[in-house]
Amino acid sequence: MQNKRLLEYHEEELDSSFTVGDLYLGTVKKLSSGLNAAFVDVGHEKDGFLHYQDLGPNINSLNKLVKDVIAKRVTTGRLSGMKLEPPIEKIGKIDKVLTKNAPILVQVVKEPISTKGPRLSCDISIAGRYLVLVPFSDGVNLSKKITDRAERSRLMRLMSSLKPQNFGVIVRTVAQDKDVEELDRDLQNSLAKWDQALKSLADAKPRDRVLGEMNRASSILRDMLNESFESITVDTRESYDEIRDYIHTIAPDKEKIVKLYSGKVKVFEALGLEKQLKSLFGRSVSLPGGGYLIIEHTEALHVIDVNSGNKSNSEEDQEATAISVNREAAKEIARQLRLRDMGGIIVVDFIDMKKAENKKLLQDIMRDEMKPERSKFTILPLTKFGLMQITRQRVRPEMNIVTREVCPTCGGTGTIQASVLVTDIIENNLDYILTKQNERGISISMNPFLYAYYTKGIYSKQMQWYMKYKTWVKIIKDSSLGMVNFKFFNRSGDEIEVSNNA
Repeated sequence: MQNKRLLEYHEEELDSSFTVGDLYLGTVKKLSSGLNAAFVDVGHEKDGFLHYQDLGPNINSLNKLVKDVIAKRVTTGRLSGMKLEPPIEKIGKIDKVLTKNAPILVQVVKEPISTKGPRLSCDISIAGRYLVLVPFSDGVNLSKKITDRAERSRLMRLMSSLKPQNFGVIVRTVAQDKDVEELDRDLQNSLAKWDQALKSLADAKPRDRVLGEMNRASSILRDMLNESFESITVDTRESYDEIRDYIHTIAPDKEKIVKLYSGKVKVFEALGLEKQLKSLFGRSVSLPGGGYLIIEHTEALHVIDVNSGNKSNSEEDQEATAISVNREAAKEIARQLRLRDMGGIIVVDFIDMKKAENKKLLQDIMRDEMKPERSKFTILPLTKFGLMQITRQRVRPEMNIVTREVCPTCGGTGTIQASVLVTDIIENNLDYILTKQNERGISISMNPFLYAYYTKGIYSKQMQWYMKYKTWVKIIKDSSLGMVNFKFFNRSGDEIEVSNNA
């Protein structure tokens, strides 16, 4: 979040296999000379796709090492004594390099999306916080975003002396101005991961994952943590300990910003996220000045339509209205691309503008808004029809949250009992629990509208219950619940099964 507004939203699946960065022992299932690619079985329902360009120049050295490790001839990941095989041709044929049914070590570079299997690479890289370790390479490459000449030569000199033989290193932007101890520690961590991968490979069966990428929370922190982070809020003790330990390793000075949330309401409710999620992932997204966006997704591309809404009367002429709404829309679109992790081709239909300088200004605004992006992107100038085309690299399925609530009473059938009866249903259930079951320490979570009905006023409904039953019933606001939805909980926080009929 930035300034209390949601900027990125990630969800980790319980079965988080085939995550970007995972290493698998695959089997070459099919060689396609027409595509110049191989299909590799890594355990997904669809075989992974491995193109010749993704083999990497040192695929023969990697294949030789994999065979030696599986045959137990090699037991370490250190490559200092290894004689590397000659690199393959830049433009060659895949059937000259790989053979059918051969074991192969591959890395996931793109998660399975829609009907496609994972995209794979044999150009293995192990990502750390400051460096990316590349086995079988021997060069040192620096991020283009490090522009200071003295700093570039310092990092180049340092890394050339630190890195082991037959390992290449890519220096990330965050390594700028870091001292040698931090860089060396990061390098040793990555080398340890590579060692671990080869140990796992020795006993691995085909389709086994030999090195898993860290969980989503830790990998986001590894890639994004910087000075601007003010707090990291976690709502379970287990995750809190894990994240705190990880931050202690990568940035000890930031350890104190990790906080364990222990409030009574859900953490998303307390931070105002629940409402934002409901309003940000729908088909229509409102803009602060009165305009709105319509976002449609198809298999091949995403289409965004910009509308002025009730903004049309607030500026002196049509051109001023158009640039004003388009400026706001550009900011929100850049945010939506990150938020939903939209990738591939995005076509934006901005409001038509006549002046060429305004069209150029809009492209500049869009580029500035997308500068913080970590994914690769391209922005083309507005076409004759006022359309802007954007491409954004997609490595995992697009984030999609269903914001339309299925009617909680009818389950989508279209017929519901009168919503006015919900209060009667709550009263009946409460009476039964407190008088027949003699429970105490009850709490009820409900939609904010219902919450207001029960808690507002000096002599509120909640107070009336207290007078009647001589016990306090706690009411919790939860905007993730539908209008006539509610849940009863006992003293231990376990849900009590109740009737939904009056």
